Amino acid sequence: MGTSHQGGYSHDAVVHALQKCGIRHIDTAKRYGCEYLLQKAIKESGVKREDLWITTKLWHSDYGYENTKKACLESCERLGVDYLDLYLIHWPDAHVPGKSNREVRAETWTAMEELYEEGLCRSIGVSNFLISHLEQLKEDCVVTPHVNQAEYHPFQRPQELVDYCRSRGIVFEGYCPLAKGEALTHPSVIQLAKKYGKTPAQICIRWSIQNGIVTIPKSMKAERIEENCKAFDFNVREEDMEHLNAMNINRKLIHLMYPLWRG
Repeated sequence: MGTSHQGGYSHDAVVHALQKCGIRHIDTAKRYGCEYLLQKAIKESGVKREDLWITTKLWHSDYGYENTKKACLESCERLGVDYLDLYLIHWPDAHVPGKSNREVRAETWTAMEELYEEGLCRSIGVSNFLISHLEQLKEDCVVTPHVNQAEYHPFQRPQELVDYCRSRGIVFEGYCPLAKGEALTHPSVIQLAKKYGKTPAQICIRWSIQNGIVTIPKSMKAERIEENCKAFDFNVREEDMEHLNAMNINRKLIHLMYPLWRG
């Protein structure tokens, strides 16, 4: 289950997802500003910590060796947990005066490696990294990222990046699987939803799953969360998968205000 700073946060929806839908994967970030709210929802749900997979992310203002370690502890405190299942570097750009992005990423990743070795983070990874950034980490550091989380939906299917991650044992997680709702109104998706007796959202989520992607849909509405979970009782036929794959136009929907991915 994804969370975000955009579109607000629903305590009731998170509790419903945990209690009624069987969701156990929660994806958040310091940037989203809801870590402390998730602590309350998790406690109210009654779900045991050991049954959850909690992911959060390090924002670029906390990059650097000491800052990274401090930020991780602060995220744990806000979430009310003793450890993180997955901790991600949120963006590849660092914007630290006097240092290159590569230098800052390497310094930050060294701290991440130590957090992993200490057990504070059960796994570590990155988000929005391109092949060039992953290659640099390979040269500069020791531990290969366990995960690379990036935008993935029918209009944005970075297959070269997916293939690269798989070749190195990096799990590819896809966020924004519904393309901010835009995929739900595409004629091809609507047509397939009618064909399979499913909703457009379920078609998009199932498409990601059958492409081997760990997908992270999000919603503030209990009924939508339930809908998103009902994507495991059918399969999209090969010819329809190919049709959905062909919708890719390399169209990113997630951008920062400053130039991203410059080095």
